[in-house]
Amino acid sequence: MIFEGTCWKFGHHIPTDLITPTHVTLRGISEMAKHVLETANPEFPKKVRPGDILVAGRNFGCSSGRAIAAKALKATGLSAILAELFSRTFYRNGHEIGLPLLEAAGVHDLVETGDRLRVDIRTGVIDNLTSGKSLRGTPPPEFLLEMVQAGGLIPLLKAGSRFFPSRA
Repeated sequence: MIFEGTCWKFGHHIPTDLITPTHVTLRGISEMAKHVLETANPEFPKKVRPGDILVAGRNFGCSSGRAIAAKALKATGLSAILAELFSRTFYRNGHEIGLPLLEAAGVHDLVETGDRLRVDIRTGVIDNLTSGKSLRGTPPPEFLLEMVQAGGLIPLLKAGSRFFPSRA
């Protein structure tokens, strides 16, 4: 799974309540995507494009563990999210909906908003095509990679895999 896109950089300790404001949670996922991270960067929901890559610092997706936060980010068309460290609940929620995530120490210092990135989730390699710098993160375990490739947990369970054999 290799993705190439424009970087959107965010800080450390981004809670799910900042990712998805509660005032739009009942209006549906497409409406939520129009407001994702608007408090942190008002330009993000207006200018994010399919294929872009979000980069954050430590503890991304912390706090309430609202699964809707990962769904709203995926609805923006992001190809992947990279972080120094994800909250464990967000990490699980992201993979369960088929959102490619990669943890990589040093990634926050490697990039700036607007940089062009190439990311190989399977190997953990991140190339900043703008600066020419690279680093290697910690790829997700094979069963999570398979889950993301299937489009999430439910499609994986329906299709069956060596980790979750089909019962059909």
